[in-house]
Amino acid sequence: MFRSLSTVGPLLISVGLMQTANGLFGSLLGVRLGQAENISPEISGLVLSGYFMGMTVGCLVCGSLIERVGHVRTFAVLVSIVSAVSVAHAYLVEPFYWWVLRVIYGFCMAGAYMVVESWLNGSVDNRSRGSLLSIYMIIVFGAMAGSQYLLNLSSAKTFVLYGLTSIVFSLSLVPLSLQRPSSGGPTDITSSALSFRELYRISPFGMVASFGSGILMGAVLAGGSIYASARGFTVSEIAQFISVSIFGGLLLQYPLGKLSDLMDRRTIMTAAVLSGAISALVLAVLPMPFWIFLIIAGFFGGIASTLYSIAVAYTNDYLDAADLVPASAGLLLAFGIGAAAGPISATQAMGIVGPSGFYLFLALVSLGIGIFGIWRMIRRAAIPMEDQGPFVFVSRASPVGAELDPRGGVDTEDGSDLAGTPGDEESGDLPEKPSNAIS
Repeated sequence: MFRSLSTVGPLLISVGLMQTANGLFGSLLGVRLGQAENISPEISGLVLSGYFMGMTVGCLVCGSLIERVGHVRTFAVLVSIVSAVSVAHAYLVEPFYWWVLRVIYGFCMAGAYMVVESWLNGSVDNRSRGSLLSIYMIIVFGAMAGSQYLLNLSSAKTFVLYGLTSIVFSLSLVPLSLQRPSSGGPTDITSSALSFRELYRISPFGMVASFGSGILMGAVLAGGSIYASARGFTVSEIAQFISVSIFGGLLLQYPLGKLSDLMDRRTIMTAAVLSGAISALVLAVLPMPFWIFLIIAGFFGGIASTLYSIAVAYTNDYLDAADLVPASAGLLLAFGIGAAAGPISATQAMGIVGPSGFYLFLALVSLGIGIFGIWRMIRRAAIPMEDQGPFVFVSRASPVGAELDPRGGVDTEDGSDLAGTPGDEESGDLPEKPSNAIS
C-alpha cells in the first residue's frame, strides 16, 4: 500500500508517542488546576486556552522555520522545547507562568505536527493517501484516548506525571530523528490560505461550523478536566470522561461521514449539532448514573469532533481542486480561533452558574450552529448529489495535514483526478455560478 513500510512506520510511532504525551499532559494540567484552591475555573480556562493560541500562531509561522532549518532539526528542536516546558510546569503552579508555558507548548506542537504531516504526505503514493490519513487519525485519537488512564499512575501534585510526559515526548524524537529521507521524504510546506471573507462567501455554514467545532472541542479537551474536577470526579473518573469524549469522535466519524455522502451535508451537520445540544443540556441538568453520563458525554464529544471533518467536506464541495488545500488551511485557522475561545467561555459559564454552566454553554453553542444551519438550508438549495465529493476524516493539527486529503486534486499515476467534481458556489445572496468564480 505504501512505498515502504519502513518509511511510514517510524513516523507513525513518533506520532503515537507524541500524542500519548500530549493527551496525558493536557488532562494532567486540568486536574492540577482543579485541585488548586486559589485558582478559579475561569482563570484555569484562560490558562489552558494558551495551548490553542500558541498552536494557531504556530500554524502560521512554523512553515518558514521548517523551510530554513529542515524537517528533522526543526522537529528535534521543537519537541525538545516541549519536553522541557512539560517539566517546567511542575516547579510553580501560577496562572500567568503556566499560560506563557502553554503558548510556547502549543506553538512548538504546531510545528512538530507540520513536520510529521509533511513527511507523511511525501511517504505515500496518490492511491494510498486516504488510507494513510485514516491510519494517522486513528493513531492520533487512539493515543490521546488511551493516555488518559496514565493519570492514575500518580497524584497530579507530584513530579511523577510531569516527568513521564517529558520522557515520552523525548522518546518520540527517536523514530523520526533516525528516519533517513528517501524517495518518500518530506514535502514542501504549503502556507497559503483563503481569507475568512473568501471562505465565508464560498460556504457560510462550512466556516461557521468549523469555528463552532473549535469552540466545542477546545472546551472539551482543555476545559473538560476542569469541569470534571469541579464536579468532584475522582482522577480515575476524569480519565474515563476525557477518554470517552475523545474516543466518541473516532466511533462517530465513519457513520456520520458516510451519511453526509448520501444526503445534503447541511442536514447531517444540523441534525448532529442539535442532537449534541440536547445531549449537552441533559448532561447539564439531569442527575444520572456515571456510566450513563459517560455514554452521553462520549456521544457529545463524537458530534463535536466529527463536525469539523464534515464542514471541510461540505466546503470542498464548492471548490475547485486547486483550492482545497488553502481552503482547509483557512478552515483550520477558524477552528483554532474557536478552540482558543472555547475553554475560556465554558469556564466563564461555570463561574456564573456553577459546574452545570460548562455543558449549558456547549448546548447554546451547538444550538446556535444548528439554527444557522437551518437558516442556510432555507436560503440555498442543496447541490446535486453527484457534485458532492467523498467524506474524509481530516487532521486538525496543522494545515499540512490537508495535503494528505485525497480530494486535493492530486493526479493519480493514470492521470485521473482524485478530487470530486466541484459543485456550485454557496454565496450569501449571490446568483448561482461555477465554484471557481470566487472573486
